[in-house]
Amino acid sequence: MTDANAPAAPALFDYSPWHYWKQATADERARQHRFQRTLCEAGDEYGIGEDCYISPLAAVQNEGLRLGPRSYIAAGAYLTGTLRTGRDCTVNPYAVVRGTVELGDGVRIGAHTSLLAFNHGYEDPDTEVFRQPMSSEGIRIGDDVWIGSHVVVLDGITVADGAVIGAGSVVTKDVPARAVVAGNPARVLRWRGTPPTGHQGTPTDLAGRLAAFADTARAQADDIIARCFVPGPDGGGHFVDAPGGPPTVRAQCDAVEIADLLLGRAPLPLSADEQIARLRSWQDPHSGIVGALDEDGRQRPVGALPFSEETGYHFLCVGYALDLLGSEFAHPLHSVAALTAGDVVEHLEALPWEENPWYCGDWADTLGTALMWNRRREVREQPGALDALFGWLLTHADPHTGLWGTPSAADGLMPVVNGFYRASRGTFAQYGLPVPYPEQTVDSVLRHARDARYTRRDRQTACNILDIAHPLWLTRTTGYRADEIVTLARQLLADALQHWVDGEGFAFRAPHPTTAGERQTRPGLQGTEMWLAIIWYLADLAGVSDALGYRPRGIHRPEPAPIGTSRHTRAASRGRESR
Repeated sequence: MTDANAPAAPALFDYSPWHYWKQATADERARQHRFQRTLCEAGDEYGIGEDCYISPLAAVQNEGLRLGPRSYIAAGAYLTGTLRTGRDCTVNPYAVVRGTVELGDGVRIGAHTSLLAFNHGYEDPDTEVFRQPMSSEGIRIGDDVWIGSHVVVLDGITVADGAVIGAGSVVTKDVPARAVVAGNPARVLRWRGTPPTGHQGTPTDLAGRLAAFADTARAQADDIIARCFVPGPDGGGHFVDAPGGPPTVRAQCDAVEIADLLLGRAPLPLSADEQIARLRSWQDPHSGIVGALDEDGRQRPVGALPFSEETGYHFLCVGYALDLLGSEFAHPLHSVAALTAGDVVEHLEALPWEENPWYCGDWADTLGTALMWNRRREVREQPGALDALFGWLLTHADPHTGLWGTPSAADGLMPVVNGFYRASRGTFAQYGLPVPYPEQTVDSVLRHARDARYTRRDRQTACNILDIAHPLWLTRTTGYRADEIVTLARQLLADALQHWVDGEGFAFRAPHPTTAGERQTRPGLQGTEMWLAIIWYLADLAGVSDALGYRPRGIHRPEPAPIGTSRHTRAASRGRESR
């Protein structure tokens, strides 16, 4: 047998796996299949697609591994954590892939490149770095991405579809789609094909899109609200979040917010007086709590706890809906006014800040808002109760992250960023006070915004994007990392405008073929109300909010709530407010 016809040596495939598909003998393929079976038997979370090659000389030490068809891992590669790839992906010799890494289709990783999806903590100067906790946000690589040799990609980075990363680059920021980047730190040098629309565009381009969107939203507002109204047998009726759903207190309030924002009036078909009377009648005169509705629109009995999951949000939405309609709660919020400073601290200390920071932020938001409504009625809280709320939050914010609570290994920064939004909205934002650590908050929110699990367009929800936009807006006066914030705002704004569904508004969750039919992807009042506010915040961060011609005045108002002014004074000033 001549050299030309001799079977390839195993070492050829180890270091040049692309020869495997054409040159491997039946015995070599059988040996490779046995090796893959051995790997899969050793790891419950392993899955290897058809026609894959994994060199036995690679250090495959993953907790989870999913290789798409026709992918390979070459000799000397070092893999830990969780790796999931699409089809036709390559990990070339001596590449390092660690942490939670997701690759799209056709991703090529050059030799000696490192994708490091974790970080060592180092904030505490009195503790050795290796003893400090580690964090991991993950790395996401899109489709058709070529990563050259000796590249380093840091934790939290997203590389969009079609990008090329030059050899020796250190990637410290997200890479846009079809960008060709290189350097330390990596910067955009040119583009594959035509540069993306809007990348070098002027604010005027975006302003035109916003103005067109706002015109469409105003023109369709009545129809969007009407599709969510269910007439009653007595000539009344209730709003539902989306057609076919049950009536809820929040749906009535969301309809008021949307109509005020886009139309400057109460939502049809009920008059403003009818809606005021209904919302006020739902408040229990003894506790001040607004009970939930059953499927027939009748009110359920209220419990004794003001912060129940079922009724707590009603302090916010009903109070602001009545305010927009020129009214206020019929009764003081007695259950909140009775809380002493000691009660407030005791409740805050008992909350699960580490396990569920969003719930804890919701509690703080509800308390701060309820105390604000009482003050508007000149009903003062127990001595020191409000000071206790602010004092506890000020002294318990993490000076390294600016947030309350600790990031989760499974969910990253999402729970604490979302909890920060709720806690700060009802306290520092609503009362016009600065947050404890604004620059650290910006760092945390921007780091969270790189987590594609929550910010990739098809995975966005109204809560997750609002909880990014509002904290960045709240801390904007520092000027800290302003250029990055503007870039992020423009990117998220472009995504948000694409979520609109003509004649139906916004769904809470971005529509996508894989989630079609899910309740959260059905356009409705909650999604529409929230995304309209999100778009304003993002547009204002990008410097183009004037193009919208509206500014939230209700639950998502950017200004502090006016405290200590009568509703008659507020109503008289309404005509002078910018809309």
